[in-house]
Amino acid sequence: MTAALRLTNLQKTYRNGHRALDGVDLEVAAGDFFALLGPNGAGKSTLIGIVSSLVNKSAGRVEVFGHDLDREPEAAKRCLGVVPQEFNCNNFEKVIDVVITQAGYYGVPAAQARAQAEVYLRQLGLWEKHQTQVRELSGGMRRRLMIARALAHQPRLLILDEPTAGVDIEIRRSMWRFVEELNAQGVTIILTTHYLEEAEALCRNIAIIDRGAIVEHAPMRTLLAKLNRETFVLYLQTPLAAEALRESPYPMRALDAEAVEVELREGDDLNTLFRWLDARQVRVRSLRNKANRLEQLFLDLTQPATAPPTAPGVPAAQAHA
Repeated sequence: MTAALRLTNLQKTYRNGHRALDGVDLEVAAGDFFALLGPNGAGKSTLIGIVSSLVNKSAGRVEVFGHDLDREPEAAKRCLGVVPQEFNCNNFEKVIDVVITQAGYYGVPAAQARAQAEVYLRQLGLWEKHQTQVRELSGGMRRRLMIARALAHQPRLLILDEPTAGVDIEIRRSMWRFVEELNAQGVTIILTTHYLEEAEALCRNIAIIDRGAIVEHAPMRTLLAKLNRETFVLYLQTPLAAEALRESPYPMRALDAEAVEVELREGDDLNTLFRWLDARQVRVRSLRNKANRLEQLFLDLTQPATAPPTAPGVPAAQAHA
């Protein structure tokens, strides 16, 4: 099967000498829901800019559904829709006109463009605002409009670059339901996000880029299987004595009188932990997985061996995202 996106030895060096991409080789299968992750400055935006023809590459090859971007730019672009990080609509244009105009750039007839625009605006909960100027929309509505605009010409590959940044949780979930339905219909999705729990929940395959190079590329399940530890928070019906905390065979610390944090390494067993607690007449009311597994792997792969300290009160994942 033809890959949705194939990058071969992709390089980019800017005029100031900064090497943003250092020979990236990457393939995304047709129909995949793919996560492209990396810290700020890793090269994600440059890579997306090259694929969408907004940035000129220094070397390498880009193919979109088998169409070489240099030799068949129009055919490659017709297969591609991009939702950028920043809002770049005309604030004084009506919502429906934003989508129809985008479709027109790809030669979609006006009647068909209007019909498609209505479908996507209804699916994204924006139809009631279709005659409203963009400047009157909330941030969440603008995010959804950017998705509708990217789909105006019905692309086979959709790139979502931080699509839920600054969006509340209810709108975020509705957006993901919509995108999952698109993927189920055969649209290939490439997602970049700093909300790593989204990538873990949605994506089947993942690549992590750091300092302009791919440092990991694997199925999500295979990658998560490499993590040899997990951290749980246990909510207790009865408190755990300070002496028991010190004697614990597992790394454990009290969060408050009713909760403890415990780290389990590869080979550790929750049942063994519960038996240890039960022997001390400690009952567990509930538990949750504290750390997002993908977040921990992301930090392991992208943090320097000696990471700079984070600011007080700032989680490490946020400081390095």
